[in-house]
This record gives sequence, structure tokens and C-alpha cells, in this order.
Amino acid sequence: MYFWLIMATDKGIIGRKKEITTLNRILRSKKSEFLTVYGRRRVGKTFLIREYFKYRFDFQISALANANTQQQLFNFDTTLSEQSNLVFEDESKNWLIAFQRLIRHLNQKRNKKKIVIFFDELPWFDTQASDFMMGLEHFWNSWASNRKNVLLIVCGSAASWMVNNLINNSGGLHNRITQKIKLEAFTLNETEAMLVSKNCVLDRYQILQLYMALGGIPYYLEAVQPHLSATQNMQELLFDKAGLLKNEFFNLYRSLFRRYDIYEKVVEALSTKNKGLQRNQIIKLSGISSGGTLTKVLSDLEESGFIHSYTSLDSKQKNTLYRLSDYYTAFYFRFIKKGHYKGKNSWTNLIDNPAHRAWQGFAFEQICLDHVWQIKQALGISGIQSNNVVWQAKSGGKAAQIDLLINRRDQVINVGECKFSLDTFTIDKAYAEKLRSKISTFKIATQTKKSIFLTMITTYGVEKNKYANLLVQNEVMMDELFKN
Repeated sequence: MYFWLIMATDKGIIGRKKEITTLNRILRSKKSEFLTVYGRRRVGKTFLIREYFKYRFDFQISALANANTQQQLFNFDTTLSEQSNLVFEDESKNWLIAFQRLIRHLNQKRNKKKIVIFFDELPWFDTQASDFMMGLEHFWNSWASNRKNVLLIVCGSAASWMVNNLINNSGGLHNRITQKIKLEAFTLNETEAMLVSKNCVLDRYQILQLYMALGGIPYYLEAVQPHLSATQNMQELLFDKAGLLKNEFFNLYRSLFRRYDIYEKVVEALSTKNKGLQRNQIIKLSGISSGGTLTKVLSDLEESGFIHSYTSLDSKQKNTLYRLSDYYTAFYFRFIKKGHYKGKNSWTNLIDNPAHRAWQGFAFEQICLDHVWQIKQALGISGIQSNNVVWQAKSGGKAAQIDLLINRRDQVINVGECKFSLDTFTIDKAYAEKLRSKISTFKIATQTKKSIFLTMITTYGVEKNKYANLLVQNEVMMDELFKN
């Protein structure tokens, strides 16, 4: 049944080549496989699995949001009755009974080459004081793992739950997960491919502008209207009264975290500082006390793709910098939450405003951080191991911040300057002096003996003049960021 799927499942799926390779390999496996798929809300987990398998499963179910145990079991019973010819006289009283009924259903498919079972939004099944995890453990350990043809796929947006309760399970499911897929947001390359598939004719400059607000989230990108410019799309989606994403923030964290208010406080604190915050600064701004709670929150947010941590050059944990990396969240706090920009043309009228330019600069820096692999490819150093960090420090009374440091094993450090501009970027006398001061402060503060290569990462390149010729060793332009 599934041989042809191996050859044809990537049709209609944008990108996801690595994930499709993983799924192809699992289908060829001669043992039972337990696959977990997790990632940020709206990133396309369910779409990937359903499209890959052409919506053909031997059993599939999606949990109910905000439901209790009785409601989840009712959902399970009715779903099973729709997909099975078995008849059960009464409802499942607990998950052990529910999974036993699933086994009876699947045993009817004894001669199939591959039995595929799909549980979507698995964390929602694990309601308070329920025996769901016990039932799942029993199902896998006593039945599925004893066969050679079962593929159990579980999906969840609550990435921290998926990691803590499945991947790092210390009980009955310890080391039972055989495969995992962490689905990331689209790169610029994948974003462009998706927009092209929608017949969008936006150039790469405009795609960058969209990415700055929406990131590479397929659900958001699917809402982009091909006949509108980037600015018009952002107005319609984010600011119009009926905008699809205007109130997305209220659903985003509340659907993933039980104590969502704490998580929202942390991302709001991070939104106040473009360059990021150290742990003690997060404590001060968010009002959350230091300890296990904050450690868990930071870990959960990073696992879910909302923030990113950057180790310092000295690798000291206390100097780790946490940065808000979710584009929509950053845009929400900057432009939507306070409600200053409302109604028709509110975003359009903001173009070229200082606040707009500052946001573009920060967002472009984040895009560069998220596309370091493409930058290294453009520089011809993709095979050289490096530690990629954001850096800030003071030395001799001078403060300096560096957008991106590529600290290479071949005794070179690329000091990246990220500049988003409508035309070629010009380094004038004043900016040249600023760059010299920044590099000097960095050398003094770090006492590095490595060679420093100033690397300009821009939209349309750097104008050739005496300052650029003296200072710039490498250039990377926008088109390089769009490469696979």
C-alpha cells in the first residue's frame, strides 16, 4: 500500500526535504517505529503528516483543546467507531480500556505491510489526573513494539511537553521513541517557494519585509494575498479590524502553556531589548524570581522556537544572551499591543517612520542570525566549524554591540554588520569611525589573537568608496540568504 507513497509524497509539500527523507526511511523500516513530531504552533506539523500519507491512516485522531478526561474519551470512542467496524456497547471508562479497543481494531489489519496510527495534539489528551500516559505506555510496550509493522506518529505543539514526557521520559516510555522530527519555521528559500506556489510576484526585498513580521510560519504565509504588496498584506493581516493575525498573540501562548502569563511576561521583557537580555536582566524586567521556574520557562520557550540563547565567547552560563526570535511576537509588542496603529492605512502610513526603520534593522539582524548557514555558504566557509554568537560588552568606557560573530576554528572571526536598506548601503566617514571603534573595543574586551574580518550583510550590497575599501573584507547580499 505504501510503496508508491515513498516516491510521491513530496508533491504538494513545500520544502521539508530532510523531514521527507526521515519519513521515507521510517516507512522502509523492518521494525515498529514510534515517531514524535513537534514544533511551534502553526508551523505545519499536521499538514506535513497528512499530506505525506495522503490522509490515509489505519487510525487517526486529534485531541480536543481545553477538554476534560471524560470529553477526551468520548472523542476517542466516537472517532474509533467511525473508523472501525467493531461495536462497543458502553463508553471507555479510562484510557487503558480505550487503548485496548484500539488494539482490537488494529488487529483486524494483521496482514498489512505497514499499520500507520496518527495522534494529533497529543499533549491535550494528557488531562489532569488521567491515566492517558499509562494507556499509551501499555499500548506501545505490550502491543505495538512486539510487532514489526507498526508506525505510531504523535504530534504536538506543546514542544516542552513532547520533550519532557516523551523524548526524555524516565518511566515506561524511557528510550521508546525511535524517531523524532522537530519542525522548524520555513527558511527564506522555503518561504519564497511557498509564495511562488501561490502565484505571488513579490520581489525578494518585499519577501524580506513579510518575513520580518510573519517569520517562516506556513499558516501565516498561506494567508498572504498574491495581488497585494508586502505592505498591503501586513495592513490587512495585522491591523485591519478583521485581520486574521490581529489577535493571534492571545491564542499563541495560551494554547501551549498552562501558566501562559509567566511565558508572556518573559517574551514581553525580551521584546524591550533588541539585542537580547541576560538572565538577571530578564528577572528584573519580568518580575519573575530566579530559580527552577524561570529555567523551565526559558527552556520551554526556546524548545518551542520563540526565543534563542546565544552563548558568550567565554562560554560562561551567566553571560548567555537570550533573544526574542519569534518574528510575530516581536512585531506584536512593537506595533500591535499598544494599539497606536489602528484602522485603514495605519501601517501604510507608518512607512519610513523612525520606529519602522528601527524595527526593520532589528528584524533583519534576526533574519541573518537565522540564516547563518547561508551566510557561511556565501563566504565559502560552510565546512569550517564555528560558534555563532551575538556580542555586547564595555571596554575602556566604550560600549559595543556586534550583530553577528562567526567565531571560526581556523583562527578567524567574522564580525557581521547587518544593514537593511532600499539601495546599496554607503559607509561614510562617521559610520567608518563607528566600525573602527566597535572592532577596537571588541579586540580589547576579548583579547583575541584571531584575525578580524569585517563582513557586511546587506540587501543590495555596499557602495565602493575609500571607507568600504579600507574596512570591509567580505560582503553578503540579500540573494545569498535565499539559497537552500
